[in-house]
Amino acid sequence: MDVTAAKPSIVTDSDQYLTFQLAGQTYGVEILRVQEIKGWEKPTRLPHSPEHVQGVINLRGAVVPILDLRRRFGLGETQYGRTTVVIVVKVGTDHGELTAGIVVDAVCEVCNISAEDLRPPPAVGSAIDSDLVRGLAMVGDGMLVLLDVVQLVSRTLIESATAPKAA
Repeated sequence: MDVTAAKPSIVTDSDQYLTFQLAGQTYGVEILRVQEIKGWEKPTRLPHSPEHVQGVINLRGAVVPILDLRRRFGLGETQYGRTTVVIVVKVGTDHGELTAGIVVDAVCEVCNISAEDLRPPPAVGSAIDSDLVRGLAMVGDGMLVLLDVVQLVSRTLIESATAPKAA
């Protein structure tokens, strides 16, 4: 008897995304890239780092850079409140595995988005680089901007590392 034939197979054509709020807009990142969600704590600022790299935190012995998406996307400043959290993500890149925290206004929920529900971002001027957007999806009455977290983290950290330093 073939044991593998007896096992039920689960076929899914959708991916799960952790959704969050940022300046009144809902964004999402692939749940499989999320390592954990932490409450807000002020990071240690590093000299000569870009404005959108807030600094680093110690996460169980690992030094993790903290990225401020509001600043990265040019969405303005805000006061951090009790709903402000850091989503710690881990991504594989050409430069190895990178871990980073992204500061968001609030975490919402986990959504299932099927591939046919994804729409490409329009080719219009935007504060967000279109290479950082995986796609757009309609969820309820609103639109969800799905971020390409691999591009977001790798480009932000690598651009920061290779940027010319001020004298």
